[in-house]
Amino acid sequence: MTGSWSSSDLHLDWDPGSGRRGLAEALRLAIRVGRLAPGTPLPSTRALAADLGIARGTVTRVYNDLAVEGYLRSRQGAPTRVAARTHTPAEPHEMPGPPTSAWFRDARWDLFPGRPDLSSFPRAAWASAARRTLHSMPARAFDYGDPAGPAVLREALARYLARSRGVLAEPDRIVVCGGYSQAITVLGHLFDEIAFEDPSLPEFREAAGRAGAKIVPVPVDDDGIVVSELDSPVAVATPAHQYPLGVTLAPERRSALAGWTAAGGLLIEDDYDGEFRFDRQPVGAVQSLAPDGIVYAGGVSKTLSPALRIGWLVLPRRLVGPVREVMFSLGWRTPVLDHLILADLLRSGAYDRHVRQRRTAYRRRRDRLLAALPPGFAPEGISAGLHLVLRVPDETAALRALRQRSVAVDHLSRYWSTSGPGGLVIGYATPAEHAFGPAVEALVDGLLRAVAP
Repeated sequence: MTGSWSSSDLHLDWDPGSGRRGLAEALRLAIRVGRLAPGTPLPSTRALAADLGIARGTVTRVYNDLAVEGYLRSRQGAPTRVAARTHTPAEPHEMPGPPTSAWFRDARWDLFPGRPDLSSFPRAAWASAARRTLHSMPARAFDYGDPAGPAVLREALARYLARSRGVLAEPDRIVVCGGYSQAITVLGHLFDEIAFEDPSLPEFREAAGRAGAKIVPVPVDDDGIVVSELDSPVAVATPAHQYPLGVTLAPERRSALAGWTAAGGLLIEDDYDGEFRFDRQPVGAVQSLAPDGIVYAGGVSKTLSPALRIGWLVLPRRLVGPVREVMFSLGWRTPVLDHLILADLLRSGAYDRHVRQRRTAYRRRRDRLLAALPPGFAPEGISAGLHLVLRVPDETAALRALRQRSVAVDHLSRYWSTSGPGGLVIGYATPAEHAFGPAVEALVDGLLRAVAP
C-alpha cells in the first residue's frame, strides 16, 4: 500500500517497501501532476537518502534513471532539477478510446517503432571524432560545402557500403542527404509515378505524393514485394526487412526485381534495418545485382540517431546530376561538420564497433520480448530489425488497453494503402536499458487486458 512520505525537503506518495522502482514512480507522479514544477531543485542524493532511510546509491540511480527519461536534468556542481516541460502530460485514465494519431507524446513506456535507443548514442566516440576533425580540417572546410556531401565522407561511405552491404558504389555516385524523408521527397520531384509496397510507411508515401508523384500500391506477401504486380516505372521496396511486416525478399524475387530493372524499371531500395539481422548473416543489398537500375538508400537514423539527419543515396550515374539539382533548388545546404565527423567514425572503425554492439544489444532485447509474450500471441518479422508485428483479434481494443497502461505502439491498419488486417507494430529499441524491462511488463499487462473476457 502506498503511503505519504515526507522528508525535510520533499513530500512523496511512496511506500518504503517498494524500493528503487517505487521511489522512481513516486517522483515521476509528483512531476506529472505538477507538485514538482519545472526547475524545482531536488534534495541532494545524500540528504534524500538520509531522510528516507535508504542507501545513497539507490537515490543516485533513481536520479540518473529519471534524467535519462527526461524528467530531471543535472549538471556537475549544481543541484538536480525538474526538467522543463512544454505542457503537463495527461494521465493514462485521461486518454479514452484508441489514439487519434499513431503516437502519443506523453506515453510513459515508448515502444513505438522506428527509433533506436537514444541513450546509446556513442557520445565519447563522437566527441573524439569531433576533436580530431576540428584539429585537422583546413579553414576552407568551413565554407559552403558540396551539395552532394564532402568527398571524404562519400569515399568512406563507398568503402563501408561495399564491405557491409555489398553495394557497388563509386564516391561520385553517392549523394548525402538529410535522411530518408528528404531523399524520397527529392525522388518524388523527379518521377511522375512511384509504386510503394502495400503496406508501407504512410509518411513516406505522403512525402513523395506532396512532391508531385502519383502513388500506386503494390502488394506484399510472405516472399516480399510481388514483382509480377509492378506496373509503374519506379518502385520503392524494403528487401532486407520489409517495413512493417518484417519479411525478407525471397531469392527468386530478388532476381525478378533485377530483371524488372533490366527491362526499364527503376527500383528505390530502402535498406531499412539492413544492419540489424539476428538469425543469420545479413542479406546483401539488391543493388549489387543491377547497380544501373537501382537507387540504394541508407542512413544513420537507426544506427546512431535520427537527430543527425544524415542519409545517402547511391545513384545510377544518369540520376546524380538531377538529384543534386533538385536538392539545391529545395534549399539544401550541407552540414559539413557533422558529415566530416561521421567520415572519421567510418574510417576509424568506431562506427562498425558501435553497430556491432547495438546489434548484440537489440538481439537480447528481441529475445527478452519474445520470451515475455503471453501464449496465443504469435510475433511476426522477428528475424531482423527493431520491431515486430502482433496480430490481435481487435486492434482498437488492444490500442485502448495499451494506452490505459501508457504504452505507445503503432497500429498496423494505418500502413495499408488499400485495406488489410489490423495488428500492433511494436518497437523494442527505443527505451533506455533500465526502462526496457518495465516497458515489456506494461506491454504484456495491456495485451492480457485486451484479450480478457
